[in-house]
Amino acid sequence: MRVLATAGHVDHGKSALVRALTGMEPDRYEEERRRGLTLDLGFVWTRLNPDESPEATAFVDVPGHERFVPTMLAGVGPVPAVLFVVAADQGWQPQSQEHLEILDALGVRHAVLAVTRSDLADPGLARADAVERMAGTSLGTVPSVAVSAVTGSGLDQLRTELSRMCRSLPVPPAGSDVRLWLDRAFTVRGHGTVVTGTLGAGTLRLGDRLMTGHGTTQTRVRGLQCLHEDRSAVSGVARVAVNVHGSSDRALGRGQVLLTPGRWLFTHLIDVRMSGVPVEDLPRTVTLHIGTAAVPVTVRPFGPDTARLTLDRELPLRVGDRAVLREPGGRRGPCGVTVLDVRPPRLTRRGAARARAAVLADMTGRPDGAAELRRRGLVRGTELAAMGVPAPSAPVTGDWLADETHWTALRDRLEAETERHAAGHPLEPGLPTEAARRLLGLPDRSLVDALAETSGKLRASQGRLYGPGDPQPTLPPPLRAAVDAVRRELERSPFRAPEAGRLAELGLHRKALAAAVSAGALLRVAEGIVLLPGADRRAAAALGRIPQPFTLSEARSALDTTRRVAVPLLEYLDSQGYTERVDDQRRRCRTGGDTESGGGRESNPPARDPRAPRF
Repeated sequence: MRVLATAGHVDHGKSALVRALTGMEPDRYEEERRRGLTLDLGFVWTRLNPDESPEATAFVDVPGHERFVPTMLAGVGPVPAVLFVVAADQGWQPQSQEHLEILDALGVRHAVLAVTRSDLADPGLARADAVERMAGTSLGTVPSVAVSAVTGSGLDQLRTELSRMCRSLPVPPAGSDVRLWLDRAFTVRGHGTVVTGTLGAGTLRLGDRLMTGHGTTQTRVRGLQCLHEDRSAVSGVARVAVNVHGSSDRALGRGQVLLTPGRWLFTHLIDVRMSGVPVEDLPRTVTLHIGTAAVPVTVRPFGPDTARLTLDRELPLRVGDRAVLREPGGRRGPCGVTVLDVRPPRLTRRGAARARAAVLADMTGRPDGAAELRRRGLVRGTELAAMGVPAPSAPVTGDWLADETHWTALRDRLEAETERHAAGHPLEPGLPTEAARRLLGLPDRSLVDALAETSGKLRASQGRLYGPGDPQPTLPPPLRAAVDAVRRELERSPFRAPEAGRLAELGLHRKALAAAVSAGALLRVAEGIVLLPGADRRAAAALGRIPQPFTLSEARSALDTTRRVAVPLLEYLDSQGYTERVDDQRRRCRTGGDTESGGGRESNPPARDPRAPRF
């Protein structure tokens, strides 16, 4: 499917044109049909050239009146292409200009111009004027057709141009993370809440669990339709109607969003680049329009075209997102926004704003993993992906990514701190790992272990770091014998940790276990639960081979272990960045695994109820 929006001045015949193209009525309300004035978004579709392609083209018909520009923005926000309408007998008008400025601000690059009412006036002048105005925007030189919805003149040529444009539109990846901006919500008796929207990318399936609101609650897809047909799955770009079920479904409506769980960052603070209006000309408070959402924001200018926006409510945004800033009432023209950073640093020191402006001056808004990693030094791969930025390299440990220069500097500092500790504490050799973490300001203790592993000068033992000249810790013979007995048992069943009674029988009381763990002979997963070193990596690899996401029961089967071990082991894997929760019942692997079944989807979605209504 291809999805287009209409654009143009009020009463220039947008609705009449799509009615003539599709044979469907875009105005849903009696008042709209009585007044001949579109008040809300309308949705119709057709197959432009059924002989050449069975693919449908859907139209989002937007109002053209100046009072309904926010509604128009909700219609064009998620849509990649437009049918721009100018009337031959009226020519270019104020909302023609404002709609064009909005499309330019959003960076829309695909359009066809229809000069309507060509049966009432010569379309030549209006056509030439509109083409020239549009050529100076992101749309560039667009194909144009003179038409009449009354006589049908030019409709076949318009269908041909629209088909040609649709074939040139890029096809988004079906495996992308879902972000469905909602433009309508209603209730169907016996089935609950139904929401509609334009799915820009990714795939929706029956049984999917999707995040709503601020990322705190989930809803389940129990019905899915596209063009009034029941579907088990729909990939973008497409118009979809989704029957959802969950605790928060009644709060859904225009401006809300449904998301792939665990894949998006909600933010109320973003750094952006602006176009169309000088930053200094903007009032302090304006409205940010993105997707179907309209959110008041506070503007803090940085440079001539960069600023920080503080949003009144959190939104799921990514680097490279395009949006529009508009002053309520439209006294100034719309301002285009490109999101540069969705996790910007706090400005707490004198001169921080000036330094930040210098950093933003070199940022383009195109996701660049290497540049992002260079700026941040350390970042989790899942967080980077949630920002919309691809990982430029493999993790250094768990899910942590590190800039190579920063990582080398950290390793040099760790070696220096270890040497300094040995010199200052000759009776207490070995720098405690937790102390090293604090000295380096690292967010995760596993990063200290990874730094030590990559250093040719350091070794880790008993929870401490030693330089080449420091004494080597050893286990007393009785303790070594007990540990060897545990190792032999775990080699047969790697994830069946010894029971408390067995540990006591071997003399592995609390202090003895702590010594064995500190010496690197055992891995402590939780209090009283020990496995072999490296069992966490082996467990993550085993879980990565089963369908994602998985339940506790499925994890127990994959690891051949008991609930006593599986529960703390999964929590340990979460803390080390190997796995993450999807909801209260399920997890998924952060690296590896069956990504096709990931993203919070059920392996076996429920069957469609044949009695379900069309919506």
